[in-house]
Amino acid sequence: MDHLVNGVDHAAFPTFDPAATVRFYRDVLGFPVVHSICAAGWGPEDHPDFIHFFFDIGNDDRIAFFYYFGVQPFHAHDRGDVYAGFGPEVPTYFVNSRHLALHVDSEDDLLEYRRRLDASAWPVEMQVQHETIESIYTHDPNGYMVELTRALRPVTPQEDLDAELTIEALVEVASGPEPTLAKLLTRKAELIVARAPQWEAVPS
Repeated sequence: MDHLVNGVDHAAFPTFDPAATVRFYRDVLGFPVVHSICAAGWGPEDHPDFIHFFFDIGNDDRIAFFYYFGVQPFHAHDRGDVYAGFGPEVPTYFVNSRHLALHVDSEDDLLEYRRRLDASAWPVEMQVQHETIESIYTHDPNGYMVELTRALRPVTPQEDLDAELTIEALVEVASGPEPTLAKLLTRKAELIVARAPQWEAVPS
């Protein structure tokens, strides 16, 4: 199957605080505003007037926000964001699993963004190395988690193959009863054993 998509055009999110959103993305992170759409309604009669505005996040990709005039926040977002709120019963790891990760090229670049954030109203909340990347995390004015990340080393073809096998095993296990990590690892091991002969037959 041909891969026809060429990256992200834009990811879009609602905001109830456009001024703080502009300060965070334009003034703190340095992402220029590259486009905006002012719309008087949109289709249905009850659709509010809005502005849709875009920031350049590099590589011809953009992050965008909708601000709807006269629309008030639907909930407090102490946990979660302007779109989705989570009660105390929802674990923090689940709340934070939805986030936007932006790539930088070097440790110096990552540390520069750390400096900018730490000098702002949205300081870095965590810096961590995991597997092949190092990342810093914060929440933007809307409660969305934002990650800036750099590669610690290139991802190898062997790791790409491992990912394919892992996801194949995941799909099988998650489609069955009571999926667990142990079942996934067992199924992946079975796939490795089954396919090893054909890999050995490929000339190096």
